[in-house]
Amino acid sequence: MQSVVCLFGAFIAAAVFHPGSCVETVIGLYGETIEVPCNNGTNKPNGLIFTKWKYVKDDGSPGDLLVKQAQKDEATVSATDGYKSRVSIAANSSLLIARGSLADQRVFTCMVVSLTNLEEYSVEVKVHKKPSAPVIKNNAKELENGKLTQLGECVVENANPPADLIWKKNNQPLVDDGKTIIITSTITKDKITGLSSTSSRLQYTARKEDVESQFTCTAKHEMGPDQVSEPETFPIHYPTENVSLRVVSQSPIREGDDVTLKCQADGNPPPTSFNFNIKGKKVTVMDKDVYTLTGVTRADTGIYKCSLLDNDVMESTQLVTVSFLDVSLTPTGKVLKKLGENLMVSLDKNASSEAKVTWTKDNRKLDKLPNFSKLTYSDAGLYVCDVSIEGIKRSLSFELTVEGTPKITSLTKHRSNDGKHKVLTCEAEGSPKPDVQWSVNGTNDEMSYVNGKATYKLTVVPSKNLTVSCLVTNKLGEDTKEISVFSQKNEDGAEQAKVIVGIVVGLLVVAALVGLTYWIYIKKTRQGSWKTGEKEAGTSEESKKLEENNHKADV
Repeated sequence: MQSVVCLFGAFIAAAVFHPGSCVETVIGLYGETIEVPCNNGTNKPNGLIFTKWKYVKDDGSPGDLLVKQAQKDEATVSATDGYKSRVSIAANSSLLIARGSLADQRVFTCMVVSLTNLEEYSVEVKVHKKPSAPVIKNNAKELENGKLTQLGECVVENANPPADLIWKKNNQPLVDDGKTIIITSTITKDKITGLSSTSSRLQYTARKEDVESQFTCTAKHEMGPDQVSEPETFPIHYPTENVSLRVVSQSPIREGDDVTLKCQADGNPPPTSFNFNIKGKKVTVMDKDVYTLTGVTRADTGIYKCSLLDNDVMESTQLVTVSFLDVSLTPTGKVLKKLGENLMVSLDKNASSEAKVTWTKDNRKLDKLPNFSKLTYSDAGLYVCDVSIEGIKRSLSFELTVEGTPKITSLTKHRSNDGKHKVLTCEAEGSPKPDVQWSVNGTNDEMSYVNGKATYKLTVVPSKNLTVSCLVTNKLGEDTKEISVFSQKNEDGAEQAKVIVGIVVGLLVVAALVGLTYWIYIKKTRQGSWKTGEKEAGTSEESKKLEENNHKADV
């Protein structure tokens, strides 16, 4: 790396120095070989005799380094100090300085001597070194909210020129304002190497929001790129401002449950001990933030509190509600009643909140419980009452049986589909289920019993007219009913007789209608004749009166 720097203005340079005489600057790297050019390689004029490198010593006096004769391949080192083993000359006449150090930051001059001229080219050498990676050390153990505290010290070492350090919070630069942020930087040089170390101390006024903030230190140097330290976070201490009490048990809370109360505060570090107010009684718990109520009952419903040990005013309250449900049903179990009797059903409930009641009968939901003022057989069944609130359910039941003496409600007969048999149907009510006895033998086709109603059917083929009885019985009594059943032959004759009678009756009705019609006709005819005679008589009288009037006129 090299550049050209003119020491004086153009006019002075032209008057005092040889044209083009300016000081060229070369930047070398610390610890590496530094190449110092001689007129950028244009340094071998015609008639070249030798090339010589010299330098300015620390006291300002000149010193020779080496000479390279044009006719010789090797240069002669004339230096007697530390350069003796470190200098050499390149093929383009550049000076090579091994193991560059800050002591090499000086002006070196290349002198080119020919048969006709002598030229000198001065070069200033600067040595740069990239700093070590920045490290934050001497970190604060914690920061206190609102208090200016030394957060840490950022250090980079062995640089030339010295590095600049920039503090950042969450990648945003921090600016020294002299109050809440104070940054103090120092630079020290190693007495042996001359390299610089830069340190920067940050004093910072933390806020609660900084509990998750990341602080870094960035080192900027001419050798680039920027180097960034590992991020650091710091605990922020601040006093408690709010206390909160929570019920951590599952909801709803039921009698017999264990209830855990948890008290928390927003200070940092958080308090670890608290006072709990258990229904007016102060209970102190040390090194924990919970209190457990075991086997709660409805009497434990109420307001609970917690507070700081040293500040009872800073407290939090919580309402604890213990859910309960008491249910009583009358009657329960098996209930036996007689047909037509009354059944009183009562449900008493006591709950911590509004209870929901549902009824089912034989697993079918009811809109409401039936009215049992007059029991029927259909009222019998298993009734289940479910009473519930959130988290609690109670089920109570009773099984109702309605008994009654059997009673036949219907006894009928009809022909079978093929017309060859008679089917007798006996319907009866009663509970327990009645048994049936027929007075004749036959085939029992089917039987059903639903809600106290029984249906029995018997198929018979009577060879003669019969009177058949149906007898139904249970443990409470019996009932019987009879029905006449004709044989097939007699029934056919009876049917034929019914047809003949029907025909005769029909003919008589027709004859009566004909006679009635004839009578009406005769009656109407006679009435017409009478009206004609009256009309004729009236006409004669009018003629007679007319004749009399004419006679009077003639007189």
